[in-house]
Amino acid sequence: MTVTRRVSSDAPWEQAVGYSRAVAAGDFIFVTGCTSVRHGEVVHQGDAAAQMAQAIENVGSALARLGAELTDVVRTRMFVTDITRWPEIGEAHRAAFGDVMPATTMVQVAALIDPRLLVEVEAVAYKPGAGGGSGLGWPA
Repeated sequence: MTVTRRVSSDAPWEQAVGYSRAVAAGDFIFVTGCTSVRHGEVVHQGDAAAQMAQAIENVGSALARLGAELTDVVRTRMFVTDITRWPEIGEAHRAAFGDVMPATTMVQVAALIDPRLLVEVEAVAYKPGAGGGSGLGWPA
């Protein structure tokens, strides 16, 4: 039996949609899409790089609550509303992850949940035993 642990944040959409900020299952931690929201408010309006940095900071905060950190991230997915801004968004990603260099994807989407949001990033981290179980691999 796989043990899971969950953490929540103060994002206004969690209760409305019914999701957790992050779920640790087995050796993996799945962090839901994070945006440039701090204390329930959108921050860094119009600045895609700063929004990406804030979103990754939010990923890091969720990971920390489950005993992991950005260096444990093995996969990210970036959703952007304007793919022409990929250099500044990509640079913020590179700056946050440095030599970790997780597998990643960046795709353009028509819109995010709030029109002020320019980027959203989700992550998967590998941390043996993160789910509180035996650390025997992928969740059942």
